[in-house]
This record gives sequence, structure tokens and C-alpha cells, in this order.
Amino acid sequence: MIDYMNYELFMGEALAEARAAAGRGRPAVGAIAVMDEAMVARGCNRVDDADDPTAHPVMTALREAARRLGTMRLSDLTVFTTLEPCAMCVGALLACDVAALVYAAPNPVDGAAGSVLQLAQHPSLGRRIQVVSGIRREEAEELAGIPTAEPTGA
Repeated sequence: MIDYMNYELFMGEALAEARAAAGRGRPAVGAIAVMDEAMVARGCNRVDDADDPTAHPVMTALREAARRLGTMRLSDLTVFTTLEPCAMCVGALLACDVAALVYAAPNPVDGAAGSVLQLAQHPSLGRRIQVVSGIRREEAEELAGIPTAEPTGA
């Protein structure tokens, strides 16, 4: 797993991918894959471009990482994404045996790493992914147009 001091740096790369996607008229969500402190893949939403319902940012980053590394066993990989992945994407992370997932903003619609479902660390599954959340959350929420939670209090 990557040291905490690098989380913000690598999330910055995922945010750059999200900004680029937004500039091309795609949803403002980005993902990158990191191994041994080196970025090995980038991903953004290509669902409409490819007419592929599985072409989410995490999935495109995983596909590129597997292609570049020549294996689908990605046990040394950490995936950074600006939005908590859905069940399909978390399932793919588990299938590839990814070591860790770092995401910026929770996904209240279909997040599967703790917000709506907890697949990443589900006790009944044979694999678990270490999860870190909230890294550069406000930037990711602003970029994606997700309303931030209002502080509560008297």
C-alpha cells in the first residue's frame, strides 16, 4: 500500500483525469492505478463512447493496467478514484485482487465500498480490499456537481 503522504498527489492525478473527462463532455469522474509509487493506468467514463455499459472509470483503469502489466492479477495495485465505485467496479477490484482503493467522494446512489453497500470488505467474501476515503473530497464533489453535506448543529 502507498504511504499516506502520497494519497493527495495521486488523487490529484485522478482529479486531473476527471477534469479532462468533463472537458470532453463526459461525467467528471476519474481513476488512476498505481503500483510501486508509479502511475500505470488512467481511466474515465467511456460508456457512451464505446457503447459499453461496463466502461466506468475504475474499469477502464483496470483494463489498461492489466494490459500494460500483462496480467489480471493486480495484487500490488492501488486504485485512486474521485467517486466511490459501484458494485460492478468493486467486484472487478476484488476479482483482480487489487490491494487498495482510495476514493475522494462517497457515492450515495450506488457506492459499494461503504456508502450504500460494503462489498470491498464484506466479511462473507474471500477477498478484501483496504479502503481509504475522503482524500480531496470537496474538490471531487465540486467537480462532479455533488452537493456537499451541510454541517449540523444548533
